[in-house]
Amino acid sequence: MRVHQLTFAALAVAAGLSLTACQNGDADAGKSDSSSASTALAGSNTSSTGGSSDQSGAKASTGTNSGASNSGGSSSGGTGTAAGGGSDANAKVGKCSTDELEFTAKDNTIDGDPDGTVVVELTNGGGRDCTIAGYAGVDLKTNAGTVSAQRTGQQATSTILKNGKSIDFPINYPFNKSGGSGVRITGLVVTPPNETKSVTLTWPGAATLPVTDGSGSPVKVGPVGSAGQGG
Repeated sequence: MRVHQLTFAALAVAAGLSLTACQNGDADAGKSDSSSASTALAGSNTSSTGGSSDQSGAKASTGTNSGASNSGGSSSGGTGTAAGGGSDANAKVGKCSTDELEFTAKDNTIDGDPDGTVVVELTNGGGRDCTIAGYAGVDLKTNAGTVSAQRTGQQATSTILKNGKSIDFPINYPFNKSGGSGVRITGLVVTPPNETKSVTLTWPGAATLPVTDGSGSPVKVGPVGSAGQGG
């Protein structure tokens, strides 16, 4: 009887071990399946990474295209800038200074004109091109003091005065028809536009101006480049 009990006990132990082995096998199988699932997920992530790589590649391609575009733009911009710089350099011509100009005053009155006209010619003798624009300052020296010319109000334009070339402006003044001695003119003082240094010239027009009541200058000056009788 004791032998049978031992046999049953051994069988029970063996059955228990067999069951444990089966459970361990199932567990390992589960682990194996889980591992396979992780591998598949990793593969999926790898595929996703591949997608990122493709996107990165797309960005790189876009970057390359952008670079090409930017390169082209930079090249074009560089060329434009260079051209602009050259253009600006050519456009930046210094103003004409008094010392660079030669002054000549001559009578330009035509018979029948209601007023007298003197034209002042400015010749560029500075050895370079220069820019001149606006109104010159004009003062007539007289035995009664200085008479400053008033501007006509005409539009003034800017001119590049080439070396050796000339430009004119007119001075208009009234004739002395009073029958009296009037105001005797003794000299002409001219200051080029945007300059402070003046030159004194011999007045080539009529010898006198009519006496005025002091309400305003009877002498008018036109802008440089507008020479001609009547301003």
